[in-house]
Amino acid sequence: MSYIVEWYRDLMDNKRDPRTHEWFLVSSPGPILTIIATYIYFCVSAGPRYMKDKKPYELRNTLIIYNFIQVLLSFYLFYEGLMAGWLYEYNYICQPVDYSYKPSSMRMARGVYTYFICKLIELLDTVFFVLRKKDRQITFLHLYHHSLMPFCAWIGVKFVADGHPTLLGVINAFVHIIMYTYYMLSAFGPQMQKYLWWKKHLTTIQIVQFVIVFCHNFQMLFTSCNFPKILSFLLALNSGLFMYMFGTFYINNYLKPNVRRELKINGATNGADSVYGVINTFTKELDCNKSD
Repeated sequence: MSYIVEWYRDLMDNKRDPRTHEWFLVSSPGPILTIIATYIYFCVSAGPRYMKDKKPYELRNTLIIYNFIQVLLSFYLFYEGLMAGWLYEYNYICQPVDYSYKPSSMRMARGVYTYFICKLIELLDTVFFVLRKKDRQITFLHLYHHSLMPFCAWIGVKFVADGHPTLLGVINAFVHIIMYTYYMLSAFGPQMQKYLWWKKHLTTIQIVQFVIVFCHNFQMLFTSCNFPKILSFLLALNSGLFMYMFGTFYINNYLKPNVRRELKINGATNGADSVYGVINTFTKELDCNKSD
């Protein structure tokens, strides 16, 4: 136990990013873990019990405004990530963390912190599902994703608010521009559904995102880059898990229904051909009997 305590103190005091240590919600893991635990408890237990005998809230205007803000925040994060390093200075094979206080390094650190705050705001996605009684959309994948991302973002702000893993945030911000644009348009009502035919492609984009992040971090395990390999391994592992879960979701929701639909159509066609064949044979036999 004493070894664990010493390891924790060394991690928190000596491995932290000195630039971000005093920022709001960053100094200790306690607040972020409390927020995540409260989020899970509300979405799994307290929220559904509260809504049990109530009609679903519509929240149409709230959702339009919320998703529009998310689109703007995602644009900002994508732009800042590119301008602070990934468009000009950063190396895509190996980018160590710059703990200095130079303007570009601090700009990236502020971008990582903003990304962390956005992951907390995104917990409202599930809260809105609960209030609207969209229980079918509160899947294990959804809860796992929304619970894990804030903590991963906290680790980034606390220890590595710069460098190699920030590409993840840039890619994720780009994906969220598309995703929250879709959510915003769908919040306008059924009249927008004919323009939202590209829903299933959102999942494809997310899977591609995780493939890129996996490769970007996995290759770090075989280089001499001055970046913690344990973080690269954990990021690659997490991306692999997300690839599997989002891939399973895509198969279950988009591929299997199409296969069942085709089988049903083919089955109906084969059945019709069989009936036609029986009728045709019977007709021929009648004609033969007439000629006899």
